Amino acid sequence: MREPNEFILADLINIRARQKPNLDVLTFEHLSLDGGNTPDEVRSYAQLQRNSNCIAAALVARGMNKGDRFAIMMRNHPEFVESMIAASVTGCVFVPIDPRMKGDKLAYMLRDSACSGVICTDYSADQICSVRGQLPDLEWILALETGESGAQDIARLDSVELLSPVLASSAATVEVRDTQLSDPLQIIYTSGTTGDPKGIVGDNQRFGGTGMLGFIFGYQDNERPYTGLSFTHNNAQATALCPSLMCGYRAVISRRFTKSKLWEICRRYDCTSFSLIGGIATAVYSEPPKDNDADNPVRMVVSGGMPAAIWEPFEQRFGVDVFEFYGASDGGGMAYKPIGEGPVGSFGKPMPGVIMKILNREGEECPPFSVGEICCRPEDGSEAEVEYFNNPDASRSKIDSGWNRSGDMGHTDSEGWLFFDYRKGGGIRHNGDFINTSYVEKVIAENQQIADVYVYGVAAASGAPGEKDVVAAIVVRDKPSFDPARIFSHCRLGLESNFVPSYLQLVDEIPKTASEKPQERFLMDQFSLDANTVFIEQEFSGSSS
Repeated sequence: MREPNEFILADLINIRARQKPNLDVLTFEHLSLDGGNTPDEVRSYAQLQRNSNCIAAALVARGMNKGDRFAIMMRNHPEFVESMIAASVTGCVFVPIDPRMKGDKLAYMLRDSACSGVICTDYSADQICSVRGQLPDLEWILALETGESGAQDIARLDSVELLSPVLASSAATVEVRDTQLSDPLQIIYTSGTTGDPKGIVGDNQRFGGTGMLGFIFGYQDNERPYTGLSFTHNNAQATALCPSLMCGYRAVISRRFTKSKLWEICRRYDCTSFSLIGGIATAVYSEPPKDNDADNPVRMVVSGGMPAAIWEPFEQRFGVDVFEFYGASDGGGMAYKPIGEGPVGSFGKPMPGVIMKILNREGEECPPFSVGEICCRPEDGSEAEVEYFNNPDASRSKIDSGWNRSGDMGHTDSEGWLFFDYRKGGGIRHNGDFINTSYVEKVIAENQQIADVYVYGVAAASGAPGEKDVVAAIVVRDKPSFDPARIFSHCRLGLESNFVPSYLQLVDEIPKTASEKPQERFLMDQFSLDANTVFIEQEFSGSSS
C-alpha cells in the first residue's frame, strides 16, 4: 500500500481535509465582478476534496488513464483548482490554457499535448468547438456554466456536456492512483516567442515544492495572499495557490486582475500580500493618488519585474515592502531579493541549491556590469534538466554544458546581485507574456485593409524592465479609406489582450533586405508617438468593427 505524500496534490488535500476540514483555504471573491452583490465562492479543504473526487470520477468514467492529458481552459474559478486536484487523484496530466486563446494557437496546444478532453466554461467552449476538426484526439468537453459576459448557450454547441451534473453527483470515492513524485502533473506552454509554443512538463515533486515557497517569501502564519493573476501562469500558482493549499494561508482569488479594485479587495478581505508581474506595477502606480493609499493591510508585494524608477515611491505611497524574485518557468532556477537587502532594481541572488551565473556565448562568466545570458544549474555539480513535452530536441538544446540557458539577458553588480536587462534576441515581453509576433501578424494580415504587416517592439511606456509595447507596422491597400479602429477591433476579436498591438504604424512599405527580411531598425527610426501615422490602441479601445 502506497504511503501518502504531501508533495502529491491529491494526498495533500486528503490529509488537510482530515486535519482542517472546514478551513476556508480559498476565497474566490466577487467584489471585483459585481460589487459583491453575489456571494463569494469559498472552498474549504473538505469541499475541495469532495468536488475534486466528483471530477476525478468523471475522468475515470471517460476512460482517462494514468498519464493521459486534459486541458483546463477557464478563468480563476474554484473548478479550476478542483480539476487540478482531480488530475492528481487519477494520475492524469492537466494542461492549463488561457481562456482567451483562439484559433491556430489553441488548436496547436491541444493537438501537441494530445489532450483527450477539455474542462472549460460557457465563455470558452465555442473557441474549442471552432477548432475541433483539427483535434483528432479530443473526445470530450465539459463546460462550467458561469453566465459571464461573452458566455455562449452550451446547449447549441455540439458534443459539449455540462460540468454541473458532475459536481452534483454522489460519486464513490476514487482512490489516488499509484503516483510517484517524478510522474508528470501539468504541462504549461511557453508563449512561443521564437516558434511554436513548447510544453513545459512539471512533475509532482516540483508542484509540491512550489507549495513551500511561502517560507522563502517570508509568509507569516496568519498570511492571507491575494492574486488576480491567472492560474494558467506559474506566478499565481507559486505566490498564492500552492503555498496556501500546503500551509492553509486562506488565499483570496479574483477571476481576473482589476487594478482599480486591488486595494478595495485587499481591505475587505484583510489581504497581507499580493503579487505583481511585468508592467502591472506601473499600471497600479499610475492610478490617481488617494489619501488612503497607505491605509491597507498589505505588508508585502511579491514582485517579478518591479521597475526601479517606481520601486521606492511605490513602497512609500502604499506603505508596503517589495520582495523581488525571478523564476524560470521551465524550472531553471529561482533567485530572490529579501526585503531590505541588496540594491533596488535587482532580482536578488540564487536560492540555496542553485547556481546562477551570467555567461557569454562561449560559456564564460561575464564580469560585473557586463550583459550576458542568465544561466542556472544545480549546486551539486549535476546538469540542469528540462523536459518539453513531445519535443526531445528542444529539451536537449535548452541545456548547454550542463547549464540551463534561460534566454534572458542580465548582469551582476560588483557584489554579485543579479539584474534582468532584456529577452535574448529582442523578443517582445509585454505585461509578463512573451509575444509570438507570427500570431499577431497572421490575424492582422487577414483583415482586408492590410497589404503587408510586420510586428516588433519598442520600449514600454510603463518603464518596466525588459518590457516592450507591441507595434504593428502596416501597409494598407487604400489609404483614404483606412480605418485604424477596425484593425484594433479585429485584433481584439482574434487575439489575447496582451497580443493586441499597442500601436499601429502606417508605412508606405515594410523596409526589407534582398532576402525579404524586414529591417526593424528603419521602422524604429520612423516611429514617433507624435507622428500622424502612428495610432494608439488606447484611443480606440471603445471602437467596434
